[in-house]
Amino acid sequence: MPPSEALSASAQLAVALAGFAGVVVAFRSRSVHEWTNIDKFRLRILLLNSGMPFALSLIGMMLLTANISPGGIWRYCSGFAFLLIWLAAMSYSKSFRRFSPEELVQAGSSRALFYSAAAIGSAVTLLQLYNAIMLNAFWPFFAAIAVLLMIAMLQFVRLVLISGELK
Repeated sequence: MPPSEALSASAQLAVALAGFAGVVVAFRSRSVHEWTNIDKFRLRILLLNSGMPFALSLIGMMLLTANISPGGIWRYCSGFAFLLIWLAAMSYSKSFRRFSPEELVQAGSSRALFYSAAAIGSAVTLLQLYNAIMLNAFWPFFAAIAVLLMIAMLQFVRLVLISGELK
């Protein structure tokens, strides 16, 4: 599959996931302001992990239209992905540490799941740095997009199934 098609498909998936977030919000029995802090956190992860792949896909497609060598494109994209994911991960980590163990248990949340996703996210983030410095290939950049979309989908499923507050 050419990179342009893969990026186009990932941008469409990212928009669909963000749209699903709107469906979750619309069908919950309470307004977002009344949600638990953990559910708000899940929604934030869902939205950010949909928005970042969308932005990264668009940046990749934009650079594909420029007169830049493919290696340079993926170097720039991975460098930007590294920075974006690292900033988001720092924010997620800071927010997650604020939850007490009791809050997590009550909300059906799991430290093991959070740290497992964080480990996978860390690996793909370091892969971006390696790609920007050494590889200059498309697949590591696309791996970051795929991981972000999978984590967003996980949060969507958790918001729907665990919270159980749909009308």
